Amino acid sequence: MDLIALNKIAEKMVTPGQGILAADESHGTIGKRFDSIHVENTETHRRDWREMLFRTNAAMQNYISGVILFDETIRQSAADGTTFVDLIKSNDSIPGIKVDMGAKPLAGRPGETITEGLDGLRGRLAEYYTLGARFAKWRAVIEISHPEQYVGMTPTRGGIKANTHALARYAALCQEAGIVPIVEPEILMGGHHNIERCHEVTELVLDSLYRELYEQGVKLEGTILKPNMVVAGKKCPHQPSAEEVAERTIKVLKDTVPVSVPGIAFLSGGQDNETATKHLNMMNHIGGFPWKLTYSFGRALQQSALFAWQGKIENYAAAQEAFYQRSKMNSLASLGTWNQNLEGAA
Repeated sequence: MDLIALNKIAEKMVTPGQGILAADESHGTIGKRFDSIHVENTETHRRDWREMLFRTNAAMQNYISGVILFDETIRQSAADGTTFVDLIKSNDSIPGIKVDMGAKPLAGRPGETITEGLDGLRGRLAEYYTLGARFAKWRAVIEISHPEQYVGMTPTRGGIKANTHALARYAALCQEAGIVPIVEPEILMGGHHNIERCHEVTELVLDSLYRELYEQGVKLEGTILKPNMVVAGKKCPHQPSAEEVAERTIKVLKDTVPVSVPGIAFLSGGQDNETATKHLNMMNHIGGFPWKLTYSFGRALQQSALFAWQGKIENYAAAQEAFYQRSKMNSLASLGTWNQNLEGAA
């Protein structure tokens, strides 16, 4: 493990004004996205969709520092035979790979899950390195139970520890392979919980994560954190202001994340496009933290482009323009210079 090389990659991933495109949807997830525009979920359609994104050169070169790929995608080539890895690299962006095998029920912990994929990971990482991946991603899923559910309340400390331990073991294997690990502990936002409960759970999870990373010998200078923002659940009757989301998120990060971490690339977590952008911008506008705060969005970068595309070649340019615009808005948010009036501007 060359820590200098890992740190150089991690620093590039959080280049000011740039963020990470999460294009690592599984076949099932991208199938649901295609269903929304009535496009059949075939290998060809998946290739055409992602090629359209990766060939949006103005967005890729200026606003996208790295792309998280799926196992199928890192092996795919564009219609002209150029590998997706080479296409991404040609825009001075870094190819990455999702390596976890998804969340499964955690034994003895009803209502909680554990992300699987550690078995055989050393060999898979070695192969992904030869295919061109220089960073990886592993997502742990933490769900907050209904506030009135006192029996079987989640998450439990045992459930948190199981997931953060797996994240730390994955991260250590990545660094051994010369790959920068993105550690992604996601607190789901689909529940009834208020922002105070999200704040509490996010702090518990991040505190546990950095304890486990230390114990597994992970060098933080060669990592990126991909956390949720501190928000209320979608079903909570009281939704906080952007200012409260930003202030609470910054506080949790200051209380838990070591300064040696090069940067934090937020997931959007089901927030709509503009809300995710607004929250990121507010944090960077407030400032006063030691890390670069940027984006690692999937749907919040792609959704407007997907609806513009509709699976039709004649919509290619419109879809690329939509992707460019969304990337530009999030770039500005990562610098704290976005404002609502810029939305929809050419």
